[in-house]
Amino acid sequence: MAGVQLQQLAYFVAVAEIRHFTQAAESLGIAQPSLSKQIRTLEKELGASLFSRARGNITLTPAGEILLPLAKRILADVDTARLEVRELAGLVRGRVRLGATPSLCGGLLADVLRRFHDSYPGISLTVEEGGSRDLVRELTRGSLDLALVILPLAEDTPLVTTPILREHLVVAMPSDQRSRRSPMAISDLRDRDLVMFRSGYDLRDSTIAACRQAGFEPRFAVEGGEMDAVLRFVEVGLGIAVVPSMVLAGRPRLRGVPLTLENNSASVTRRELPPPPGLQRTIAIAHRKDVAPTHAARAFRTTLEEFVAEAAREETLPPGVQYLS
Repeated sequence: MAGVQLQQLAYFVAVAEIRHFTQAAESLGIAQPSLSKQIRTLEKELGASLFSRARGNITLTPAGEILLPLAKRILADVDTARLEVRELAGLVRGRVRLGATPSLCGGLLADVLRRFHDSYPGISLTVEEGGSRDLVRELTRGSLDLALVILPLAEDTPLVTTPILREHLVVAMPSDQRSRRSPMAISDLRDRDLVMFRSGYDLRDSTIAACRQAGFEPRFAVEGGEMDAVLRFVEVGLGIAVVPSMVLAGRPRLRGVPLTLENNSASVTRRELPPPPGLQRTIAIAHRKDVAPTHAARAFRTTLEEFVAEAAREETLPPGVQYLS
């Protein structure tokens, strides 16, 4: 791709996303013939057609499908490099694109963002909230600089991760619901209606896997929600849900029951063993292996780690959250 220009890649991405040459040209502020000429030059350089124009419909060819994620990543990296050079003046300007799970966005992350903004008011902050799998995908594509994700990740994931927090999982249920307050085993969920997150949430995968390991398929009352929706569905009595304990803070209509994978007697006889999987999950801060974090991203990471360490010393971390020093 030595002869390929960044402008041509930008034009290609615009057409690929809009699927219309004239509208793509308008969005870029150029004439449609100029856009078409650059696309033809790109196709000639690559030796393959990128778009199929049958009957007025614009679709990507197999070559176009391969190029699209690569082109987006190249453009994102160039944009990051441009900002990185500008940041050399002392973090007066810059950008941090951060991904985080909903439990963190609704918890301690707001305080971390406030501290960072106070220290670096010229740095632009963008936060993407989503499930861990979604964040890993966006970070790998270059759409994020940093992400707070759930471990473990797939072995072939091209990310560097540093564990920083461990949070316990609980069963969320209405606070007025009559039920035991002692720990629940996964097997206790067998005949209960569950409110389940949409695909992309690690909580969905881990809950389903734990139930199957216990020998049953979980029963869903409703599925497909984001964190706030799931908690609201539990509040109105649609079912119960497995969630991080920190998300229940400030929700008096909900209470959390500790979750185990085995009954209480087994837990007592095996206290010397580490807690079984599913009781807790590890949060790590991640970035791509092949691209060093920008000055702004490194400054945010330092702010985050200092805030969490300070909160751990002062015992002000949210309930069920442990700092991994």
